[in-house]
Amino acid sequence: MRLDGSYTALYTPFDRDGSIDIIAYQSLCQRLLDAGVGLVPCGTTGETPALSGDEYDALVRCAVETSAGRRPVIAGTGSNSTAATIAQTRHAKELGADVALVVVPYYNKPPQASLKAHFEAVADEGGLPVMLYNVPGRTARNMEVDTILALAEHPNIVAVKEASGDIDQIQRVCLGTPDDFWVLSGDDALTLPLIRSGGHGVVSVAGNVVPTELNAMVQAALNGDVATADAWQKKLVPLFDLLFATTNPIPVKRAAELLGHASRETRMPLLASECTDALAKKIDEALRAVTTGN
Repeated sequence: MRLDGSYTALYTPFDRDGSIDIIAYQSLCQRLLDAGVGLVPCGTTGETPALSGDEYDALVRCAVETSAGRRPVIAGTGSNSTAATIAQTRHAKELGADVALVVVPYYNKPPQASLKAHFEAVADEGGLPVMLYNVPGRTARNMEVDTILALAEHPNIVAVKEASGDIDQIQRVCLGTPDDFWVLSGDDALTLPLIRSGGHGVVSVAGNVVPTELNAMVQAALNGDVATADAWQKKLVPLFDLLFATTNPIPVKRAAELLGHASRETRMPLLASECTDALAKKIDEALRAVTTGN
């Protein structure tokens, strides 16, 4: 199974009454697939901690059915409980997911040996190939390079989404992992440095709203077309920055609303109003600059 290229951590669109807008979600999945971008349902961007079990099921099923085998579907299954993560990974397999995205356990702050044991247990017992997800800004624990390299030797741990923001760490992971292990950026703005260090792509947030442009940058980089990749990076970086001006996915959902794709609604404890009108204006200008060339 190839896991290179562009993937997007899908936002979850909500109606004004707070229920999931499954029609908007299917349309989002279809737009991404048509742009050559793979689907990552129920991750951080999907506001997964605020979803019910039935909502999780509906979102993963929708992604799987819409993809119809065109790209692997990578479903978020991680939590801060090993037993719960194993159970959710098994459940995601039943729903049709191809790969489990498993985040570093948050709040517990497990030491490195404990992290290794956690991921090995999920890989051994969960029934799906595992993509590690290292995002210390969310979890309060960095998965260190030696831990990632050790886990990369496990036959059922196939990839890492690296969102440490540490270029040195990213380079060491890219250089030290086996040839059949996929390293993807978890930060849009660091996608090109990661690919140039030997990595394989991105799990993006911006891909929700500019999938064609994001994939053009990634494919140019993977093909060694430095000039084209750099040109896309220059156009996209202002948007990347704005989409993280406050907590993700608040800005990207406002961007989706500006494009007419979905409501800006978030689910508490996140408030859509945190994306102010002033920020929304900047996002709108950045979107226009990317999609129209102005």
